[in-house]
Amino acid sequence: MRVLIFSLISAVLVVSTTVAQTPMPIVVPAMTPSTAQTPVTAAVATASTQTTLKALQAMKAANDEILKQQTATLEKLDEIEKAANEIRIYTKRG
Repeated sequence: MRVLIFSLISAVLVVSTTVAQTPMPIVVPAMTPSTAQTPVTAAVATASTQTTLKALQAMKAANDEILKQQTATLEKLDEIEKAANEIRIYTKRG
């Protein structure tokens, strides 16, 4: 009896795996003229690209200005550190 039940279960498993492994066909729709890029959409894309480019250039200019300010601040801090070191040297001698 156990052999019969085991063989039935194994037969069901084999049948279910063979059915599950059949590939589904892939359907790719053809390109129609309505999905192609028209001159109007190309012009909009170009305008969008130019706007993005201008925004990036403005951001670059702002970043360059911030970098100049940070460089000036670092130079001032270096001068202050040198002055503090000189004061330490003079106070140890005195």
